[in-house]
Amino acid sequence: MRNKNNKHLGIEIDPELHYKLHYISKYYGRSANGQILYLIRQEIKAFEMAEGKIEFPAKTEEV
Repeated sequence: MRNKNNKHLGIEIDPELHYKLHYISKYYGRSANGQILYLIRQEIKAFEMAEGKIEFPAKTEEV
């Protein structure tokens, strides 16, 4: 069941990129959504290692 506290992000993607995303996701045993979340987490981790930790505000600010 979907967590109502989570944010939803819709993106438009071309057919070739979509196919390749699903191909890679299946290869690693993830859903496309799971693969996207994995890649986002990896990028945040790399950014924070280079630039410093991003603090999550006590009151969520919309970006």
